[in-house]
Amino acid sequence: MLNIRNKEHAMGTKPPLCDKPEEELIRQFREGRKESFDEMVVMYSPRLFRVAYGLLGNKQDAEEVVQDAFVRAYRALPYFRGDASFETWMHRITMNLARNKFHWNRRRGSGLNVSLYSGEDADPEQSVPRIDLPDTRMEPDRLLENTELEQNIVRIIRGLPGKLREAMILRHLENLSYEQIAEYLNCKAGTVKSRLARGREILRKELVRLDGIKNKQETDGRKP
Repeated sequence: MLNIRNKEHAMGTKPPLCDKPEEELIRQFREGRKESFDEMVVMYSPRLFRVAYGLLGNKQDAEEVVQDAFVRAYRALPYFRGDASFETWMHRITMNLARNKFHWNRRRGSGLNVSLYSGEDADPEQSVPRIDLPDTRMEPDRLLENTELEQNIVRIIRGLPGKLREAMILRHLENLSYEQIAEYLNCKAGTVKSRLARGREILRKELVRLDGIKNKQETDGRKP
């Protein structure tokens, strides 16, 4: 089984923990204690950032996506029905925004960034404070071993078709179960397994191709 090791805990960057369950924080937020939302930002932003970064491969884009996801959640939380957990809901918002950003970058280039909380997109009748994300310090790419093989693996995964890429990142970077991935992507576990199988097969073939190119170059380099 493919294993991209996440060294978050070993490097001392474990996300801060909150001693209150999310249901309690949501209740407090609805009762007017807006600072309870900050606690949820601290709880969930590191993982959401890693997912967004894995999909986009750009720190600034990932930070913008996560920030915009929390802005949307802040606005919608009074109407949150709880059909899924807050964490699952945040993952779905983040994944959708990351997809949109990915396709935007493909069409227009990655130089233009627009945030939901600024400019004409801002709602003048609804006060939404700027949400400062905790310092992530270690970017996800630095959590991976800096080897040529793993660099190739990350590059290939990021180049996969969208649905395959999302499943591969959630499984092999976030180490989530099939059931968790299915919940975040709003599909069946069997669908997740199928996407992973296809993604791994593409990855395997591309690694074999790259290895053949490398071997040929080394052979040619030894010729007199």
